Amino acid sequence: MTAPRTGLLAGKAALITGAARGIGRTCATAFAREGADVLLLDAAGPVAGVPYRSGSASQLDHTAALCRDLGATVLVRQADIRDPGALRDAAREAHQRFGRIDVLVNNAGIAAPSGRAVHQYDEDEWEVMLDINLTGTWRGIRAVADYMTRQRGGSIVNVASTAGLVGYRHFAGYVASKHGVVGLTKAAALDLAPLGIRVNALCPGSVRDAPEAEGLMLSEIARALEIPVAEHEATFVRDQPTNELVEPDSIAEAAVWLASDRSRQMTGSVLTVDGGFTSR
Repeated sequence: MTAPRTGLLAGKAALITGAARGIGRTCATAFAREGADVLLLDAAGPVAGVPYRSGSASQLDHTAALCRDLGATVLVRQADIRDPGALRDAAREAHQRFGRIDVLVNNAGIAAPSGRAVHQYDEDEWEVMLDINLTGTWRGIRAVADYMTRQRGGSIVNVASTAGLVGYRHFAGYVASKHGVVGLTKAAALDLAPLGIRVNALCPGSVRDAPEAEGLMLSEIARALEIPVAEHEATFVRDQPTNELVEPDSIAEAAVWLASDRSRQMTGSVLTVDGGFTSR
């Protein structure tokens, strides 16, 4: 007989996007450790219009294996969040398998095309950034909201960025998309509060590309800014009041808290984990 699972998220089921690597992987393993069952979703292959290497199917499978080792029941779905049908199918599969969807972590996103002044982007570059980072977040909300409404409860965690709070030179598309995620969070929270659904935004700062998570977001931002890879951590640390980069585990722990009942009276809020960067 299998012992019941314990933890802050015991008995909950979560759908996590962008789960192949980076913050998505770290959130997935943190959720599994805290007792949640998970559906892990990622494009898991090249994404049209994105000029750097995306997560792979093998990386997504590795995330799944890590979660299973922690005792979670795991479903894996390879899908692009630009495909609303695929997101609806993923939510349906999660609900059929787990009987409920308690949490959505809207994590999937891109950092480039970037690295140029606002007027130097072309239409396609602008559109792919907003389609994935902002509209993809809305698609995720739409895919799970009916299930959460029927069960009269749920928590949606939208992963934004400090770029959703302040501006950055040469990142106009990224900044616009993440400001949009923060605004979408606040509006969705008001719409869904009467239905028992909470919606909050999580704004990471400069997150270290931890090897165990196989992340590369910070190094991709550095590449766009033409910062040498060997120097990128030291360069970003100089802007950190705490004199250290944010660890992906810190982001995952914040996501667990937002997903858990301990934050049950929190909605429409923005939780910033940036080592004090936006306090300046």
